[in-house]
Amino acid sequence: MYLRKLKIGNTKLENNIILAPMAGITDMPFRSICKEFKPGLVCTEMVSSKAIFYDDSKTKLLMNTEGEERPISMQIFGSEEETMGYAAKYVSNIANIVDINMGCPAPKVVKNGDGSKLLLDIKKAEKIIKSVVKSSTKPVTLKLRKGWDSNNIVAVEFAQMAENLGISAITIHGRTRTEMYSGKVDLDIIKKIKESVKIPVIRKWRYC
Repeated sequence: MYLRKLKIGNTKLENNIILAPMAGITDMPFRSICKEFKPGLVCTEMVSSKAIFYDDSKTKLLMNTEGEERPISMQIFGSEEETMGYAAKYVSNIANIVDINMGCPAPKVVKNGDGSKLLLDIKKAEKIIKSVVKSSTKPVTLKLRKGWDSNNIVAVEFAQMAENLGISAITIHGRTRTEMYSGKVDLDIIKKIKESVKIPVIRKWRYC
């Protein structure tokens, strides 16, 4: 009833079960184990666009997908157009899907203006999405939260903007950044996003 095939851009998934990108968890061994349960898509840990831009060796290890079953999505994060565009071009030579993280609530991420901090600046987010979509040769998806806090619920506006700029799917975590992982997931905002765009909308269950 709930399992069905899913298409993200030109990438066809056998089902709509997706392993979320989780920092410190979804490395190659973990992805390989999860692949035994036949998810439609697995994702790498999120990768810093600046680290890719500056050719960081440790980051290259995180990006290793050699010999893995496809399809694979690779998530990048950052708040600079140049580095995000560069990272998108680089990653699209490795992965089947490039995912932008605008939802991570971790203090060490948001203090640099990355992740969910971008939910407070839709103009900046728009420029980053444009740069990534233009630079990538693969479908681009976007991860976001419902907003920064209860006074800044922007997920529907962001989703519509992203679709107009060429994003192929939206992943939504139905909590604000200030809620982190506490409280109840807002299913209504997920429904509103689903009704406001034509691209696939994926519900995020737990992590950033």
